[in-house]
Amino acid sequence: MGKYPEKALSGAGIRKLTEPGMYADGNCLYLIVEDSGSKHWIVRTTINGKRCDVGVGSLQYVSLADAREKAIEIRKSARAGGDPLAEKWAQQAAAAKLASIPTFEEVAREFHQKESKGFTSAVHAANWIDSLESYAFDLIGSKRIDLVTSADCDDVLTPIWSEKQETARRLKQRLRKIFKYARARHYRTGDNPIDLLEPVLAKQNRKQKHFDALPFHEVPAFVETLRSSDGAVSGRLGLELLILTASRTNEVIKATWDEIDFANKIWTRPAEHMKAKVEHKVPLSPRCIEILQAAKKITDGGDFIFPGQITHKGLSNMAFAALIDRMRESGAIKDLPHFTPHGFRSSFRDWAEEKTNHKRRTIETALAHTVKDKVEAAYLRTELVQQRKPLMDAWERFATAKPAAKVVAIRN
Repeated sequence: MGKYPEKALSGAGIRKLTEPGMYADGNCLYLIVEDSGSKHWIVRTTINGKRCDVGVGSLQYVSLADAREKAIEIRKSARAGGDPLAEKWAQQAAAAKLASIPTFEEVAREFHQKESKGFTSAVHAANWIDSLESYAFDLIGSKRIDLVTSADCDDVLTPIWSEKQETARRLKQRLRKIFKYARARHYRTGDNPIDLLEPVLAKQNRKQKHFDALPFHEVPAFVETLRSSDGAVSGRLGLELLILTASRTNEVIKATWDEIDFANKIWTRPAEHMKAKVEHKVPLSPRCIEILQAAKKITDGGDFIFPGQITHKGLSNMAFAALIDRMRESGAIKDLPHFTPHGFRSSFRDWAEEKTNHKRRTIETALAHTVKDKVEAAYLRTELVQQRKPLMDAWERFATAKPAAKVVAIRN
């Protein structure tokens, strides 16, 4: 450190300074005492031919010795043609940017809030964030998003990778999307840490899980039992329509009266209710028309065809499953194997393949399945409504026929 003049500042002298003003220490270092009594350091030097004051910091945080060292560094930089003032601003900007980078949890919730607007199910939106709350936030939630590494993500996924494979797979997809979003928002740079995990995570032994289905030859007995059950009328009618149209639960419980064309016996399901997000027309068999006419009597002027307990709301997405559970608990269908509402789509498909001569394309269209082959899909311009009508009429005749022999225990 260079030699300082006799009148240079001292620690004891600094504490006694109360008069506002600028007090020289030497080597272009000054202590500024403000009217408020606060004290801070500046270095007055020439930068690129212009006199500048470069702030060094508050006396509260920068001691006299530290200020002197900083003054020497600033003067050396200025004499070498540098710009210590610009360097200081750059450092402050970098520090401010780092301070503004959010944590992983903050980014995840920000992304979820935007992403969930496109979800068709509130349950899915809740499950999306629940998986992160259960498995990720405790480990990496408070970490700055730009500092989260592939090793951190490995710590999140590995504990559930083999034990809860489907959950882990979905969580991995969500993590990848969050980091992709973070990069788009300039919260982080570089590779997506999830992509770096591909060689590390063990290969999952995934087996496709199918919904439990009722064998199609048992469907007529179930439909007969369903009609005589003591379940809510809305639920019984809705479930029977689901069976006869081979529909998904979501498509039935969200159905509104403006989707039904009674004159042409067509149910036009809007794209937002469909899994493939494509409008789908369903030819309605005679029994389906009867069901809809019966439903008219219980809607009380509401929009939904099958209203739930809450006024002007459709049935819950668990209403049909709960109805089947109650029928089983009562003993009405105790002899039947376990099945789900969605499984009736498989019952219909098996029946159509085994018992009819309809083309596979007609059957798949009735199920609103999309064609995965893009070239083939480009040539499929029709919904085959006319071809599907005799198929659905035949399914109704089969599903509502009087069973030849009882295969269920009818409750007394």
